[in-house]
Amino acid sequence: MDSSQQGLFARAALRSAAWSERWFPDAWVFAALGLVLVALLALGFGATPATTVQAFGDGFWSLIPFTMQMAFVVIGGYVVASAPIVARLIDALARVPKGGRGAVCYVALVSMLASLLSWGFSLVFGGLLVRALARREDLAMDYRAAGAAAYLGLGAVWAMGLSSSAAQLQANPASMPPGLLAITGVLPFTQTIFLWQSLLLTAVLIGVSLLVCWFTTPTGEGVRSARDWGVADADALPVLPPRTRPGEWLEYSPLLSLLVGVLGLGWLLRRFASLPAAVAIADLNTYNLLFLTVGLLLHWRPRSFLDAVARAVPSTAGVLIQFPLYGGIAALLTHAPGADGATLAHRLAGVFVRVATTDSFPLVMGSYSAVLGFFVPSGGGKWLVEAPYVMQAARDLHVHLGWAVQVYNAAEALPNLVNPFWMLPLLGVLGLKARDVVGFTFVQLLVHVPLVLGLLWALGLTLQYVPPLMPG
Repeated sequence: MDSSQQGLFARAALRSAAWSERWFPDAWVFAALGLVLVALLALGFGATPATTVQAFGDGFWSLIPFTMQMAFVVIGGYVVASAPIVARLIDALARVPKGGRGAVCYVALVSMLASLLSWGFSLVFGGLLVRALARREDLAMDYRAAGAAAYLGLGAVWAMGLSSSAAQLQANPASMPPGLLAITGVLPFTQTIFLWQSLLLTAVLIGVSLLVCWFTTPTGEGVRSARDWGVADADALPVLPPRTRPGEWLEYSPLLSLLVGVLGLGWLLRRFASLPAAVAIADLNTYNLLFLTVGLLLHWRPRSFLDAVARAVPSTAGVLIQFPLYGGIAALLTHAPGADGATLAHRLAGVFVRVATTDSFPLVMGSYSAVLGFFVPSGGGKWLVEAPYVMQAARDLHVHLGWAVQVYNAAEALPNLVNPFWMLPLLGVLGLKARDVVGFTFVQLLVHVPLVLGLLWALGLTLQYVPPLMPG
């Protein structure tokens, strides 16, 4: 079956994929172009060259802690998912789908549900599930479409669940900057991610995303397998080689794994005893230590654990070399004032906030958050930048403050569908480039933009303003 015999959406996805494979740049080039554009805009609005280069240099290394956290998300997720018992679970899950289209939708569903609990785990688990499905010779599954489906957790619904940095921050007064706390007060989950409007929006997004997956997945001769992309049989995990010399005995003994694991589990138990589970797991340091500790214990022998880490490290290359550019972009947006003292971030906010009314606020704020998300792809960090003036506007307009947080959450995920920033860990696991999957995620974006903005506006009409709840 050639492309002319595919369905309408599949033809659109194939054409988009063909275009992106030919024209979409490498993720580093995408980030560098964004950096140059933002720098030129800053200069155009009156920022001095000295201020511009200073902001870039100051911001370049500002994301290093986050960069390492993201690298460990990849490493920890891979270590856990490649442990023998988890690998067997993934292989068992990979036996469920009966056809190529069903397999792609299956990956999408697993990814989106997992992302509501943890976006980091959904990336790696979804990627390894795709590789396990690709090993099935009886399954004519398009590897590109399956990779794009594995990314839907990050591209569609992650911020609507417990992974939401904004909702977590607003629910915990100790984590909030004093200025923001004075504006919004405390917003518990019942006022954000557990609103019935939020749950309905999430369910609709999952359902529509699955439909788009079904209709955009190539069939017949349009299918391109993992082998077509040079992913050699989507390699199964290698077997641990036998010990060859006496000096390796500790590497093959579980003793060190147990001792280090006890220390890690002891800290984690204290952490979860002192904080609500959802708050504790939202901390990337806690999340990463949990996965590394569990991975070490599941691999049992240090040699098996270290071999898994070595296989995971190449997948972090894109993260390590690109995130500093995004740090520079964020600093240029927020710390390079123009001739009138206003930064680009404040200019963007001012344009949208000035035209908003109580009823149109979700549309205006959603559009603003989506646009800014192309340049500052950081859920929690970007919220700290936006929240003070955006939430003050929501309060002045008597917009439901919890829904304002959800407007940000839903809209902030939209640019993820085509921004390679968050794709990098998944692409490393799959052995693909952003251009290989963005053709399919772009079609999702075309569907999601009007759907998300329309639902944010319509559901916002059902909510009434609630005065801020101040702690104490």
